[in-house]
Amino acid sequence: MPTTFYLAEGQSSQRDMLLSLQQLKPHHDIQIIASHRHARPEILSCADIAYQEPFYADLKPKDYADERCEFVIQHAKAHHAKVLLTGRNCADYEPHRESLSEYGIRLLTGASSLEMLKKIDDKFAFTQHCQQHNIPVATAWQFNNTDELLVLLNQHQGERLCVKPVSGIFAQGFWKLEDVDSFEHLYLTDNKKIATEQFVNAYQNSQMVHEKPIPMLLMPYLSGREYSIDVVCERGEVMGAVTRYKEGSVQYLGCEADEMAVVVPLIATFGCDGIVSVQTKADDSGRHHVLEINSRPSGGIGYTVHSGVDLVQLAFLYFGGLIDKPNFEEIANQVTPCAVRPLMTSVKI
Repeated sequence: MPTTFYLAEGQSSQRDMLLSLQQLKPHHDIQIIASHRHARPEILSCADIAYQEPFYADLKPKDYADERCEFVIQHAKAHHAKVLLTGRNCADYEPHRESLSEYGIRLLTGASSLEMLKKIDDKFAFTQHCQQHNIPVATAWQFNNTDELLVLLNQHQGERLCVKPVSGIFAQGFWKLEDVDSFEHLYLTDNKKIATEQFVNAYQNSQMVHEKPIPMLLMPYLSGREYSIDVVCERGEVMGAVTRYKEGSVQYLGCEADEMAVVVPLIATFGCDGIVSVQTKADDSGRHHVLEINSRPSGGIGYTVHSGVDLVQLAFLYFGGLIDKPNFEEIANQVTPCAVRPLMTSVKI
């Protein structure tokens, strides 16, 4: 009987992970299942068995979360899956961990408790937890309205600052507060710069914010190099990792000791479990600070294959019981530093 892996809808790397797992077939008897809420043949065709998860265009995802989870879980049970990677909607699946374990299904949500998933998602709570455990983390001050924002801006005059939402992904809502021309802000949007006065005015007069307040963070802007670190971990123990930084369109992969000295205790502190990604950024002196943990595989997890250590394969082989527990030091020694450039491709659907 083949070992079955189930990848539920992910954020941006589901296809790459499926293709990576397909490469294991000459060496392992495995079956790969995938599901997605949308019709995505370019993703689902990469699995052996595919399903479309429940989706209601007129409802918010939280309004049918139970139905979606039940759909995925029942299919995982029916196919005797050994590993279920939730990818998206981790917190919805976490309460089912114990019942899934009784069926022999190893759930991967990025953490091992709902409490920790909530702390990871809430960037202010995340910052506080890091500070309490002496993890070097980017400082953040939360504001919930314009008055609170103005007080904070007054307290931190003369500092380079930035803002971002308390909860969000893909740099949504992140802006550097700088003295820029108002048209430059509109024309060079990728620079993510906005004049402080413009941001305050937009936030204060936003109908969207008025109807549904958006808690945000004011933070010192760190000007150094930013890293993304892909991590395979089990209940807070790092088993494999690849560090990555970007210059222009080129990504540089490795397993840098200075970065891992920050990441290893961070993963332990939050009890991370599965495949997660960590972002760090250096200050002017080169000292790195944690920005966030994403409790899911990163969009660039597929790049790790070029380093000599495919973290997707490593994770599923271990959690599926097909290899012994990886030793981080041994895995780190197998990582060969390299540079990669993502290419735009098309897939006929």
